[in-house]
Amino acid sequence: MTKKNKKIILITSMITILPILAGLILWNKLPEQVATHFDFNGIPNGYSSRAFAVFGPYLICLFAHLLCAFGTLADPKKQAIGQKMYALILWICPAVSLFCAAAIYGNTFGVEFMKSSRFVIILLGLLFLLVGNYLPKCRQNYTVGIKVPWTLASEANWDATHRMAGKLWVAGGVLILLLAIQPWIPAFPISLVLILAVTFIPMIYSFVYYLRNEK
Repeated sequence: MTKKNKKIILITSMITILPILAGLILWNKLPEQVATHFDFNGIPNGYSSRAFAVFGPYLICLFAHLLCAFGTLADPKKQAIGQKMYALILWICPAVSLFCAAAIYGNTFGVEFMKSSRFVIILLGLLFLLVGNYLPKCRQNYTVGIKVPWTLASEANWDATHRMAGKLWVAGGVLILLLAIQPWIPAFPISLVLILAVTFIPMIYSFVYYLRNEK
């Protein structure tokens, strides 16, 4: 592990658990039961103890973060992932952790924007936009990317699939962001359809590429 990787893992890990510090500062202002689960409209439909609300989500995020960080470094082809993609991976769990904090603490103290499902949609759109930008630069590996039998068996298939997927994910991210800011049509269900589409279309493309060029 390089010194640079150690530093970014440390920084992102600290950010991931930063909401715990906020929770401890706000401890006496939090109710005994805190909303920790919300429906598509941002309405609370699940409650947890104050202790779980302050510690639970962020320790889970930290575990997932460290699993991603060290699991990626254990990949035999980790050099193919690229430093920028690896850095992006390391920032996903901290972003999720901060989002959870914004949703939980925001709802508790009446911050309406944090309670809106559009906040979730904006984050999803940004995530697809960022990942899509780096997908074409990600070389064949076993950890990051579209890992189906046909991409793992052929570098040509991997490269073609990820070039197409990168454009598709960027376009999907832009559409999701546009859905988030318009007031006329229901954004969440259409965003879910878009997410499923940009997830499965590259897999189908990879199989079709295999049938046409490699079988």
